[in-house]
Formats: sequence, structure tokens, C-alpha cells
Amino acid sequence: MDLFEQAAESAAALTAPLAERMRPRALADVVGQDQLLGEGKWLRSAIDRDELPSLVLWGPPGTGKTSLARIVARHTRSEFVPFSAVLGGVAEIRKIVLEAERRHAERRLRTILFVDEIHRFNKGQQDAFLPHVERGTITLIGATTENPSFELTSALLSRCRVLTLRPLGEEEIGLLLDRALARDAALQRRGLALDPTAREALARGAFGDARRALGALESACAGLPDGAIVTLPLAEQALARPVLRHDRAGDQHYDVVSAFIKSLRGSDPDAALYYCARMLEAGEEPRFVLRRLVIFASEDVGNADPIALMVAVNALHAFELVGMPEGYLPISQAVAYLACAPKSNAAMKGYLAAKADVEAHGPLEVPLRLRNAPTSLAKAQGHGQGYRYPHDLPGHFVPERYLPGELSGRRYYEPSQSGREREIGERLARWREAASAAEPSGRSRDPEQKP
Repeated sequence: MDLFEQAAESAAALTAPLAERMRPRALADVVGQDQLLGEGKWLRSAIDRDELPSLVLWGPPGTGKTSLARIVARHTRSEFVPFSAVLGGVAEIRKIVLEAERRHAERRLRTILFVDEIHRFNKGQQDAFLPHVERGTITLIGATTENPSFELTSALLSRCRVLTLRPLGEEEIGLLLDRALARDAALQRRGLALDPTAREALARGAFGDARRALGALESACAGLPDGAIVTLPLAEQALARPVLRHDRAGDQHYDVVSAFIKSLRGSDPDAALYYCARMLEAGEEPRFVLRRLVIFASEDVGNADPIALMVAVNALHAFELVGMPEGYLPISQAVAYLACAPKSNAAMKGYLAAKADVEAHGPLEVPLRLRNAPTSLAKAQGHGQGYRYPHDLPGHFVPERYLPGELSGRRYYEPSQSGREREIGERLARWREAASAAEPSGRSRDPEQKP
């Protein structure tokens, strides 16, 4: 760093937010991410050898993606060029590439292009990086909070190594708070202290986000006299209501929804209610949650408890009547009921098995006796001939074969032993046994089939 850069950084430090002032400048200053930077880890070794490939840093906000990219540039003797996918475009990329080529030709200095929120680039914009990464004109480091497998093109991913950053633990956040009070010039000069209960609240309420923790500390310190102590009420006031991470179109959305459904399926009403509350309090569309409940009632509860579908559908209707905020009541009632209901996916499995036969065999002929006979011609061709009406017989059951001949004996629906489906299974077993016993008596073939 030359004298002009040092002067500019010193000036910025006077007005920059605390999180920016406390940004680590060296690997030794990084808190957390030992899975990447610990002794013997691949990234640490690649930095030490100055042999870093293009990277994608994936992790939640405030985990140090930008700081890590800056540190990498310093340790690998590279020029760091920040770029925002929100503000920039392909034209700016071309300018950066030209400057990178000139920088390498004149000073033999490599360029690290850091692209923040790289997932916001579309496919065409992402492809613009490919030839420059391929030739080594730039070393690309992209940062994203979204799953790269979903948001980045396979071509770009094949040229980058994806590294996952984890949220910081409460102890790690606490260490950053202590460091800020001890090292930041502005706070140190004022002689402020942090009550242990306030420290714990800030560390816990940051939810692994270092930027949020330092911002809350700075807010709590604002207006305090020199030598004052940041108390628990001040910390709670600075944290305010936590901003829940739940992008309705992003990876966090799918993670929480997945956990919600798995908790319902696992018969854990506590976890299901927690993930439901997380979605609703973060602004998720309640109708989305309700539609998932309706689907779950059929897919995972099914005939083990047929009332479950009624509960889910009625919750949807109730929500339409009352809306929010009271709408969480029928939603939570349905969540609790479905989580505690006996489970069966037999109906879904039966449909998928039948679907597989439809795809494998195509539109097989419907047995003549089951066909509709609305005209005299249809009747003359044998449509409906031999059909027996179940309600005319005791028990309202006819031992009969209804599947096409090619699929005779197929079993798609196999009731479980869960809930009401146990009773259904026992009844169905009796019917199937009676139908099988009746096969040799003349119902083994369709009337139109030749011996």
C-alpha cells in the first residue's frame, strides 16, 4: 500500500461505520472460519503458496466474505478490485479486464476481481467472466448468500472452487465486541465498557452476523458519556427486532421450507411450529404455507387420517375469512394437527406406481364390460355387457377385475398399518382375496379376448 492509499484509508476510518473500521486486515485478525483458514487447510496453504484459483465464497451475511477476499489480495500480492453485481454490468467488466491486462504487462501484478452478490448476475453476464478467468487475466472471487448450485452457471462453477463460510458463534461474536472496545480508536478514547449481560445479548442477537453485532454495539454506544457502561436495556434497544433472513426467492427460503416439511413428516409439532413462525414473521406469504399444508395432508398423512385434509383445507378457508394477524391461529392449529397425525404416503406411492405403468404400457384397452354404452351401436359392440352393479349385492361389493388384462394382479395401493389405514387395509385385503378367488370362474379374461 502506498502513501496515498494509507492516507485515504485513514481518512475513511474517521467516518466509516464500526464494522468497517474493525474489518480484519490480516489472516491473524480473522475470527472464525477455522474450517477454511486453520493450519493445514487448503485455503490457508493456497494463500501461503500464492497459488490461489478463482473462488466463490458462499455464506450468510456478516461472515467475512469481503474481508477474506481483501486479505487474500494482500497476502498474494494482487490488486484488489471490488465490483458490485447490483450496480455494475458487462461494460464495466470489460474496462476492469483491460486495466488488469495493462497492470500485469506493466507491473507484473495480478488482479483479483471481487464480485459481491454475484448471484444477481444473469447467465449472460456470468458467461462474460469465463474467457478472462480461463486465460488467467483475472482471479475471480465471487461472494453470494445463495446456493451457488442454483444461482451460478455450471460453466462458471467449473472454473471456480466453492468455499462455504459458516455463521459466527456467540463466543466469536463476543470476541469481536471485546476487540472493538479495546482497539477501535473512537471507542477506546471514550473509555466505554460493556456489561456482561449486554455482551451476551449482543452476541446472541446477532445470529452469527458480525456486521450486525458491531452495528448494534455502535448504536448502543451513541450518545453515552465517556466512561459509561453499555447495559442490557441499551443492547436490547440497539438490537431492536431481529431482521430474519428469509428471502422468498432464495436458498434460505428453501432451507426453511424443507425443515418445516421434514418436521411435520417427523411428527415434531414443536419444530414445525418454530419453522412456521420463522417463515410468517419473516414475511412469507401465509397462503404459501397453507398450500404446503394441504399438499402435506394428502402426501404424508393420507388415509391414515382423512380428517387431516379437511383440517388443512378449512385452515386455508379460515385464513381467507380473517386474514392476518389473526390468521396465524388456523395456520398453527393445522400445523399442530398435521404434525401429530398418523402418517402414510401409501396413496402417493400408489399413484406413482400406476403412473409408471401408464408410461410403460401406454393407453391399454379398457375392458368392454367397464365401457360406457350411451348408444345402440356401443351396446351392440358389447360395451357394458356383463357389468354387475355392486349396490345390487350384499356388502355392496362384486368380486371383479377392473384393470386391463395386461395389468391383471397389479397392486398400487398398499395401505399402511398407521391410523385409519390399518382398518382400510384389512377391508381391502378381504376384497382382494375375494376377487382373486373369483378369477377362475370366468372373469380371468375380457369377453373380447380370445382363449
